[in-house]
Amino acid sequence: MKRNFLLISGLIIILFSACRKVVNEDTQAAIDDRKIQAYIAANHLNMTKDTSGIYYQIITSNPGPHPDTTDTVQVTYTGKLLNGTVFDTEQVTNFAMNELVTGAQDGLLLVGANGKAPYARITFIVPSRLGYGHINYGSVPPNSPLVFTFDLIGFYQ
Repeated sequence: MKRNFLLISGLIIILFSACRKVVNEDTQAAIDDRKIQAYIAANHLNMTKDTSGIYYQIITSNPGPHPDTTDTVQVTYTGKLLNGTVFDTEQVTNFAMNELVTGAQDGLLLVGANGKAPYARITFIVPSRLGYGHINYGSVPPNSPLVFTFDLIGFYQ
């Protein structure tokens, strides 16, 4: 009797595991890229794709030096989903670069800051693998490309 219970339980677990939809990283990257390109077209944006995989547009450049991944940045920013839902926004705040999702780090490395206005402003779209990936993070659903607009005020080590 106990053996039959274990056998049936094992079969049920296998069946449920087989039903779970798993999307590999390459497939998700292609899905994200289609969504991002549709968003760019629908919003008439002029963005460049970086080698990291993010799409970006520098709105205001600043001639100052660029931050490094070991720096702490002073920024204002807004993070949105592709459907326009704002999931995070901050007025002047400080972040260690390594506290940011990889795609946000990649975007901030593209602009300079000298601590004077006008501050560098950049909008970038982060594919899910460079954002929160396949996990649900607060109000951000799994596999969500993210749209950020950052003003880089300054940075320090």
